[in-house]
Amino acid sequence: MSEKRVDKSKEGKHPVRSFLSFLLLLAAVLLVVLFAAYRDGTGFDILRRYLHYGRSEQVGGATVYHYDASSKNRYALLGESLVVLSDASLSLYNGAGEEVWSAPVTMTAPALVSGGGRAAAYDVGGTSLYVLDQTGLLLELTADEEEPYIAATLNKNGALAVTAQKKGYKGSVKVYDRALGLEPDFEFKSSKRFVSDGYVLEDSLAAVTLGQENGVFVSSIVLYQMPETEPAADYSISGGLVAAVGEQEGRLVTVSDTALTFAGANGEIAGTYSYGGAYLREYDLGGMGFAALLLNRYRSGSVGRLVTVDKDGEVLGSLDVREEVLDISASGRYLAVLYSDRLAVYNQDLQPYATLQGTGDARGVLMRSDGSALLLSAGSASLFLP
Repeated sequence: MSEKRVDKSKEGKHPVRSFLSFLLLLAAVLLVVLFAAYRDGTGFDILRRYLHYGRSEQVGGATVYHYDASSKNRYALLGESLVVLSDASLSLYNGAGEEVWSAPVTMTAPALVSGGGRAAAYDVGGTSLYVLDQTGLLLELTADEEEPYIAATLNKNGALAVTAQKKGYKGSVKVYDRALGLEPDFEFKSSKRFVSDGYVLEDSLAAVTLGQENGVFVSSIVLYQMPETEPAADYSISGGLVAAVGEQEGRLVTVSDTALTFAGANGEIAGTYSYGGAYLREYDLGGMGFAALLLNRYRSGSVGRLVTVDKDGEVLGSLDVREEVLDISASGRYLAVLYSDRLAVYNQDLQPYATLQGTGDARGVLMRSDGSALLLSAGSASLFLP
């Protein structure tokens, strides 16, 4: 009588069955993702995060960037790269947290803007301006002492508009297309009104000018169809001064101290959103199809509301706030709100998407388009991954 020994170490190992189980699991995951994507568009971002990071669970406290602490630090995201500007240095870090480019700078009022995969760092009232992408420095400009920089913007294609003082004029805006040559492709010089900002909308330049009506300062938007030097259109921003100018789905959007105004390249106003007497505390134009506002009921304090507004000036979402908000940041479909004790991520309708309790000493946040966010502390940044 012969005996047959069974190798128990091989029991249960059926390659075909295992492969079928894997396929069923994958199909289930894809169904969940597709359902979420159909519902609110966020499912694809879940899949992106899972494929990129190898996980999709909530993560907090994993520091991925280290930089010098400074009260004047300014931050911008270029994909997974982080740009940090202070009054003494400008640095670029890749997604692994490694410094890939850095330069000493001397700035009194450092400012940092981003758009089209690029960041522009400049000194407000100074003479230095730098443009970077994820590989490093693309362009460095130096202004004359008598013609310092006032503002700079980058549009979604990476075209640069630089606003500066101009001898013999009341200001100017120089436009550099995506190629970023040393010489501007277009320049607007204002002899009648002061110029505070500019923005490139496709082939048009929108210049923000300041004038007086009945003894009150009034902002106007003057539009130029480049390379024509005569204005193509203009419109006034009633009831307030323009603090920022940007773009939402092909429309020019201006942020004033009393309202958001949306207009087309022909100068026709497409929509407005009035703050209704509330005080503007924070804003972000980086959302996909929406602008985000934090409005206070009083000049000081923490009683107010969060509002998201579409390109027609219609409210997408509104949320009452009765606690301190340290920072807000919008990107893609999401709005990150950093409270004193937690980070909350909302969708464009201000429905809760994810929360991280206990944010430590974080004082700022940068939202990413895939739904993840960076928590910014004095000398480091950590990743929050919903």
